[in-house]
Amino acid sequence: MIVFRRRLIYWLLKEYLKKWGRIFFLFLSVGVVVFFVLRLSFGFFAAKIPVGQKEAIGMVGSYTVDTLPATILAQVSRGLTSLSEDGSVKPDLAKGWKIENNGKTYVFTLRENIKFSDGSRLTSADINYNFSDVSVEKPNKQTVVFKLKDVYSPFLAAVSRPIFKKGFVGTGEYKAKDIRLNGNFVKSLTLASAKNPFKIKTYQFYPTFDALATTYALGEATKITGLSSPQFKNFVFSSFPNTKVEKTTNFEKLVTLFYNAQDKVLSDKKIRNSLTYAIPDNFSNGQRSHVPFMPRSWVNQLGMFDSRQDFAHARILMSASETATSTATLSVELKTLPKYQKTAEEIAKAWKEIGVETKITTVNSLPTIFQVFLGDFRVSKDPDQYTLWHSRAASNISNLNNMRIDKLLEDGRKTTDANTRRKIYADFQKYLLDEAPASFLYFPYEYEISRK
Repeated sequence: MIVFRRRLIYWLLKEYLKKWGRIFFLFLSVGVVVFFVLRLSFGFFAAKIPVGQKEAIGMVGSYTVDTLPATILAQVSRGLTSLSEDGSVKPDLAKGWKIENNGKTYVFTLRENIKFSDGSRLTSADINYNFSDVSVEKPNKQTVVFKLKDVYSPFLAAVSRPIFKKGFVGTGEYKAKDIRLNGNFVKSLTLASAKNPFKIKTYQFYPTFDALATTYALGEATKITGLSSPQFKNFVFSSFPNTKVEKTTNFEKLVTLFYNAQDKVLSDKKIRNSLTYAIPDNFSNGQRSHVPFMPRSWVNQLGMFDSRQDFAHARILMSASETATSTATLSVELKTLPKYQKTAEEIAKAWKEIGVETKITTVNSLPTIFQVFLGDFRVSKDPDQYTLWHSRAASNISNLNNMRIDKLLEDGRKTTDANTRRKIYADFQKYLLDEAPASFLYFPYEYEISRK
């Protein structure tokens, strides 16, 4: 009986396959192919579904199209080079370069098959940097030659600036969909992914942090960035429903005390160094820094120039100053931006420990006349700081005039060898901190608030 049933099933299957086998295997093959096609293309089709792909991002600041934050520009386009976190230069749109004529000529070779977001191919004709004292030659579609009047070693960092065609068309992951202006300033900027038009980011710019925080509280933004505090009025953002708070450190901005080195009191570097030694070791609003470079900078001599709060040494320096000993009480005026008011108060409290009375005055911008100014400056990834400290630089707000520092800054700009530059900027840090035209405080913490 069992044998009979097995034979019956075998005959039935044999006849079934004989009649329907071709169709069965055809549909099986089609099914397998369709399965793998759908599996491989799922991500592509999912990205085309316009659900949950829009972001409304709020930021504080006034920007023109040419001065938009680097974080935004990097999404829209790229430069000939790019900079690593430590400031070292690596190829980007250019696959390589040669430095000729003792550092005065740079020859870049472009990558093939790079396209702009409008579909056009990148050629040398699209390289449109506008540098003064630099002539440009484009011998073929893949080569750009820059001829400098003088040696300028930060040039490789300078060409990391993103390249755009007319209409803010770039080579990045996103393309500009809409730009709304208020006069010359950008009111909002909408970016759409070059691969997925439904993936959209709209950046809205606000004049104050209060206006930015209010926007989020009212539900008009899905994310706000660059906040100096995770609190808004009497509320903590983390208490908002479905809200995530992320803390970061802005290493492109260094909060700094600038001393007027030509002031009749602060012209004595003993007093400037005394004030520096009295400054607290830590600040609640940022990551402490004693030098004017990013912590990961390839020229930063980590730990070599750290100075701890030392009231005893500060008093010794103060007593050695003829200016300080000629008056019963030393008084200084500290002008500060409103956002650094709390920091100014901490510093004034510390200076009181060494007998210095501090008058704090709030200003809304860099004052033309000051004894001490509490503000910040943008820290470039390239170590060149000629414009801040050279005696002939218009933006040398501390009025520093030191021939040795001037020479180091000049040499740092004229040396293309990395090891030699590292030694130059090590000496620069040493002499700058000894001269103390400024006290470097901290890289500020910033907060990003977003909806989960």
